[in-house]
Amino acid sequence: MADTPVYRRVLIKLSGEALMGSQSFGIDEPMVARIAEEVAAAHGLGVEVAIVIGGGNIIRGLAASHRGIERVTGDYMGMLGTVINSLALQDALEKRGVATRVQSAIDIREVAEPFIRRRAIRHLEKGRIVIFAAGTGNPFFTTDSAAALRANEIRADVLMKATRVDGIYSADPATHPDAELLREVTYQELLERDLRIMDAAAISLCRDNGIPIAVFNLLERGSIRRVVCGEQVGSIVRA
Repeated sequence: MADTPVYRRVLIKLSGEALMGSQSFGIDEPMVARIAEEVAAAHGLGVEVAIVIGGGNIIRGLAASHRGIERVTGDYMGMLGTVINSLALQDALEKRGVATRVQSAIDIREVAEPFIRRRAIRHLEKGRIVIFAAGTGNPFFTTDSAAALRANEIRADVLMKATRVDGIYSADPATHPDAELLREVTYQELLERDLRIMDAAAISLCRDNGIPIAVFNLLERGSIRRVVCGEQVGSIVRA
C-alpha cells in the first residue's frame, strides 16, 4: 500500500447513516471507532483533514416534513443531529490522540466553535482535524452542499465522498444488477445523466472551482488512506 499522499488538504463527507453501523437508528460506537481509526491513519501521513457529517441516522429534515413537521423546523433539527454526530466522532478521534475541533454553522458555543473560515484553516495548518457541523446553517441545503461549500472555503484539494457502494454506477446497483461502475466521470456527465451521487448544487460548486470529487466505499478497510495516496479506488469526478 502506498504511503505517500497526493493531496495536501482533503475534505471527507460522511453520511449520518455511516455512523449507524448495522443498527437501524442512532450511533454505533464500534463503527464510529473504526471510522476514527481510518481517518487518523490518513491524517498520520501528514494530510490536513476536514470532515462534514450528515445527520440522517438521527433525523432528516425532508423526511420529518413528510411526517407533519414544518420543513424549516425539520431542517434545523437535522442540523442539530449533525452536531451530535460531530461530537461523537471528535470524541473517538481524540481518544486516538488526534487533536480535533468541531466548528458549527449555528451558534452553540458551549459544545463547538462557531464556523470561522480563517480559524478553520489555521487549525488545519496546525495539524488538527476540523469537523464542520450543522451543514451550512441554512434550511433547504443538504450536507452535500455544505461539504462542497466548506471544501471551497478551505481550498481543499479534493472532496472525498464516502458511500456504501464502490463508486459511481451507471444506474442504482441495488435495482440494476448490470449497472456499470464508472471509474472516471466529468461534472457535466454527472449532472446530465442525473447519477445523484450528490445534489446538483454541490456538484456545480465543485465544478466551478475545479475541486475533484472522489467517491469510494467507506466499508472497505483502508479506503480513506488509499484515496489520499492516489490509488484507483472507487470513482473520480473532474473536468
